[in-house]
Amino acid sequence: MDIRAGSRESLRHHGDVEAGPGLLDFAVNVQGDGPPEWLRRRLADALGNLGTYPTVAADLAARTAVAERHGRTPDEVLLLAGGAEGFSLLPRLGVRKAALFHPSFTEPEWALREAGVPVTQVLLEDPYRLEDGAVPDSADLVVVGNPTNPTSVLHPVEDILRLRRPGRILVVDEAFADAVPGEVESLAGLSLPDVLVLRSLTKTWALAGLRCGYVLGPPGLLERLQVGRAHWPLGSLQVEAIAACSTADAVAAAQDNAALLGSWREDMIRRLRDIGVAVHQPASAPFLLLRLPDGELMRKHLRERGIAVRRCDTFPGLDGNSLRVAVRPPERTEVLIDAMKEIL
Repeated sequence: MDIRAGSRESLRHHGDVEAGPGLLDFAVNVQGDGPPEWLRRRLADALGNLGTYPTVAADLAARTAVAERHGRTPDEVLLLAGGAEGFSLLPRLGVRKAALFHPSFTEPEWALREAGVPVTQVLLEDPYRLEDGAVPDSADLVVVGNPTNPTSVLHPVEDILRLRRPGRILVVDEAFADAVPGEVESLAGLSLPDVLVLRSLTKTWALAGLRCGYVLGPPGLLERLQVGRAHWPLGSLQVEAIAACSTADAVAAAQDNAALLGSWREDMIRRLRDIGVAVHQPASAPFLLLRLPDGELMRKHLRERGIAVRRCDTFPGLDGNSLRVAVRPPERTEVLIDAMKEIL
């Protein structure tokens, strides 16, 4: 199967394909081996409600929790079955031409192309700054990740807002924003008539199997996103999880985790550089972009040693010499470093 960057298959190649049973997982950006105990208990307590359909009241309660978390109103919140569902809804906005920055998460491009929306790839070169990319004036939809997957680049808010134009919708993918201390450079708290912000809860809270997220934006745009959407698009456990992860205690816990991730990331960068691996910096996300003389050989070598990392030649703008690794605790990082040293 052809999964080189630019092929249709490459747009749907994600880190979960690299991981597998028995492998030490540096390929998937989900943090931890499962949701924390308090969240497990809350979801377990909600199992008794599975005999009834998700209610309008529960949806409103979750949207209200999200709105309070970001200083918004409930009608500025649309719950999603994972942040990625938001990308599948974008064609319903009726846009004529989209522009997407790369290297970046490829699911938005796949969804738009599948719907027949013409897409322009705005390729950025190292150091991957937005100011270095030219967006066509004809693009009435622009998608940017912040922080960006897989480069770990955090774009300044002012650089993102400079992409706004009359008649254009700006979509900001903030799937990893809650892993940034203070959530700096986030647009989640800004109510703007032409900006949609997508959030995922699956990474920080290890809920990838439950699919939880939401989109923030003006009510008019959110209404357009829902045209033709299935009834009961989220199950009651998803709604419950979104509400739970939006409480003040959960937000505080996420920020504590972001600080811990930051210390792990700096330790990981130091260890990688000490053995001669080029790491893209500055890095702000729970993953790192690596550059090696022969990345494909390294990836295969690590897999033989029971370690999964993310290949990056499926991202437009990158090749087989780039790899992405998730930030992990020091004891797991030590295993990765020892295995890499064998071939370096």
